[in-house]
Amino acid sequence: MMKWFWILLVLILLGLQYRLWVGEGSLAEYWGLKDKIAGQQQQNQKLRERNEQLKAEVFDLKQGMEAIEERSRYELGMIKEGETFYQIVEKHTDPTVRTSD
Repeated sequence: MMKWFWILLVLILLGLQYRLWVGEGSLAEYWGLKDKIAGQQQQNQKLRERNEQLKAEVFDLKQGMEAIEERSRYELGMIKEGETFYQIVEKHTDPTVRTSD
C-alpha cells in the first residue's frame, strides 16, 4: 500500500513540474511574455516621442508663417520675392571624364 502511495506522489510531482516548466502558464511562457512586454514598451516610447515631435510641428504650422516658410525653403526649394538665390556648383573631378578647358 505504501508503494502505491509513493508512486502516486511521484506522478503528482512530475505532473506539477511539467506544468511549471512546459505547460500553460509555465515559467518559459512567463519569460517570453515579459520580453514581449519590454519590447512593446520600448516601441511605445519611440512612438510617444514621434507623436510629440509631430504635435510640435503641427503647432508651429498653425501658429505662424515662419514654419511654413522654412518647410517651403528646405523641402521645395522656394525663395521669397526679392531674394536672390545662389547655387554653387562644384567642378566635376572624375578623372575618367574629359572636359575641354
